[in-house]
Amino acid sequence: MRYTRLGNTGLEVSVVSLGCMSWGDSSQGWHPWILDEDAARPIVRAAFEAGINVFDTANVYAAGTSEEVTGRLLKEIATRDEVVIATKVNGVMRPGPNGGGLSRRAIMAEIDHSLRRLGVDHVDLYQIHRWDPHTPIEETMEALHDVVKAGKARYLGASSMYAWQFAKAQYTADLHGWTRFVSMQDHYNLLYREEEREMLPFCADAGVGVLPWSPLARGRLARPWDETTRRLESDRFGAELYPESDRAVVDAVGAVAERLGVPRAQVALAWLLHQPVVTSPIVGVTRMQHLTDAVAAVDLELSADDLAELAAGYVPHAVAGH
Repeated sequence: MRYTRLGNTGLEVSVVSLGCMSWGDSSQGWHPWILDEDAARPIVRAAFEAGINVFDTANVYAAGTSEEVTGRLLKEIATRDEVVIATKVNGVMRPGPNGGGLSRRAIMAEIDHSLRRLGVDHVDLYQIHRWDPHTPIEETMEALHDVVKAGKARYLGASSMYAWQFAKAQYTADLHGWTRFVSMQDHYNLLYREEEREMLPFCADAGVGVLPWSPLARGRLARPWDETTRRLESDRFGAELYPESDRAVVDAVGAVAERLGVPRAQVALAWLLHQPVVTSPIVGVTRMQHLTDAVAAVDLELSADDLAELAAGYVPHAVAGH
């Protein structure tokens, strides 16, 4: 495993992060394919033993049970100082008023709920899961700053939004002397590259770390276009993200993978790791082979011709994932 700094911070992170959306209590109405604690245990252990030190979850994943499982498993395999724990806030956690969002009330309540579920006294990276159009950004940024100053989070991050929104948040923090975001977790992979237009250049210029979510396009890049999976069949959101026009890129991944003699997933992840602005893709894992491919991708070298072939078939997309 290799390590790098998260943006302009001194925090050292593995160049692959483990996404923890893949486990929790499936009875909570979350995805039917998620793993229970016993099934997740060997994956989390193997990830840590392979050198992955970033574990990313969210309060909304499986109604909080992803945080609970993640916290218990990390306690079994590592000391607190050996891992970088990241979670998120914004999603609706309960029906009725004040059940989600980025108000001061929501942030102050949800950080405490997340810490309790994770079984820790702080998280390393506290991220806003999306932009909240109903709350003034000043309210959100001051509340997040207070979370950091209270010692409940070490760093702040953001996730999928327009570049102008991210710039406004950073400017607001600077204007008031509040804590800035150090990372952006955005939708970026070979099938969705719209972030290259504005968000990624902004992050590169501002020294913000980039933690792409869905680096394998929800598995689309890991198998032939017409091959289906249990997740693909039940993933309504994913079905909206990747149209038929993406088939050419998936075929190119297959061609490069066959030429190099490696699985498709390794090629798709290696392409991301060859992008200078990318810090650490968030890789979801439900089988040990998924983890094996993610770790192997770190050392997979792609030639200039490989990279050009993988990028050639891209078709612009409507903005999605915000």
